[in-house]
Amino acid sequence: MKQLLPSRRDVLAALAGVALPFPRVFAQAYPDRPIRLYVGYSAGGGTDQVARLLAQKLTELLGQQVVVLNQPGATGAIAVEKVATAPADGYTLLLVSIADTVVPALRAKLPYDLGRDIVGVAPVVGGPLALVVHPGLPANNVRELIALARSKPGRLTYGSPGVGNSLHLAAEQFKQATRTDMLHVPFKGAAEALAATASGEVDVCFPVLSSALPLVDGGKLRLLAVTGAARVPSRPDVPTVGESGVPGFERTTWFGVAAPAGTPKPVIARLNEAVNTVMGTPEMRQFYAKQNFEPMSGSAEKFNAFINAETAQSAALIRALGIQPQ
Repeated sequence: MKQLLPSRRDVLAALAGVALPFPRVFAQAYPDRPIRLYVGYSAGGGTDQVARLLAQKLTELLGQQVVVLNQPGATGAIAVEKVATAPADGYTLLLVSIADTVVPALRAKLPYDLGRDIVGVAPVVGGPLALVVHPGLPANNVRELIALARSKPGRLTYGSPGVGNSLHLAAEQFKQATRTDMLHVPFKGAAEALAATASGEVDVCFPVLSSALPLVDGGKLRLLAVTGAARVPSRPDVPTVGESGVPGFERTTWFGVAAPAGTPKPVIARLNEAVNTVMGTPEMRQFYAKQNFEPMSGSAEKFNAFINAETAQSAALIRALGIQPQ
């Protein structure tokens, strides 16, 4: 199946605007107390890593502590609900990701409407996932994994943080593209799914590349491929899934900051400026390049439109995979 991400890359390229001006009084008054940044997954995973570094740098820039609060469960929906129902004053934020755009297509009922209750503030980073396996699995490359999965229908297992997240959809997309059958084993978070793969509890995982590399370098995981359109500079010897016998396969992940709908525009503009400033520093760009993430920037309006477009594209992917809302 042709992945939707090529067009996404065009959208990401267009995310390059200047934050809207805001009244000086708001610039001076906000923020005057700590800001909570909710993360829908457990500590230690790729999403949490992005949130904590961003929070640290925003704390330094804004002069108020940005506190990361992990609220794992329900594929990130618990954290989204926390933010969607919080006061729209700029002191409760969400580290939004591609996974959050998928959940509405998977749940028949949600206590929030993503497009109505959440507003984009600023994009942060984007990057590829990794296809990793336990070192004991007799598969040294993607083609061997496909052959092994086809020889044992339904017997290989893959881990993810639950139904509908990027790791789960990447595996399901891989299964569809390769005509293989692997059993899904959901975990509480990405870190747990990755640890389960390293221990051999499950065979395969599609984690964020940066979170997998320490285990790969430690010999606890085998990295077969990356899921982007091109190889990553830090691992030029690792092929993409697309060039490993699955033409057209591509799936990446992205993260950004969002707030409750109704948050005053001057506050949104202040936060957008702060995030863009932080992500534009050489330190952050160099750090994320080492983590195989590409820093993003842009206006709140463009990022909000991007979230809405991603939600529509995710719904189309869910339908194409035949996953029914529950």
